[in-house]
Amino acid sequence: MLETVNPNNLMMTLFVVGISILALLIIGIIFARLYKRATKETAFVRTGLGGEKVIKDGGAIVLPVVHEIIPVNMNTLRIEVEKIQKDALITKDRMRVDVKADFYLRVAPNAKCISMAAQTLGTRTTRAEEVKKVMESKVVDVLRAVAAEMSMTEMHEQRADFVQKVQQSV
Repeated sequence: MLETVNPNNLMMTLFVVGISILALLIIGIIFARLYKRATKETAFVRTGLGGEKVIKDGGAIVLPVVHEIIPVNMNTLRIEVEKIQKDALITKDRMRVDVKADFYLRVAPNAKCISMAAQTLGTRTTRAEEVKKVMESKVVDVLRAVAAEMSMTEMHEQRADFVQKVQQSV
């Protein structure tokens, strides 16, 4: 026996299926636009509704009105410090020492350190020159403090100790 198909039911079914597919497509596009991913080079901290969330692997939904993201650069930055002539370091025995030092800075890849970098440096972490400006004065202060504790001879003969003290202080 053959049943006849009611054209109204068929049209209604096709309409509902079409609307459902369109709705799913629209929802998918919205989520694709709102989903932000972290990379190996950049993590981010999402603040706002739901509190702070640190994203270093994977991603998160970021709603523009309710959330704010602060990107954090995970690359190693090199800071070159050169103190010579009138800016030279002064040692314990009141001698001037010309110093050229390279410092390598990076954010440790854990949630606490990423959060702290976002809080203290904000979006500056993505601009290497600004990070260098901020950190260079702190590094120079440490160099001056450590140099003031050692004589010129001690600095020359015990370079490893000088480097270790600077690393600990930084």
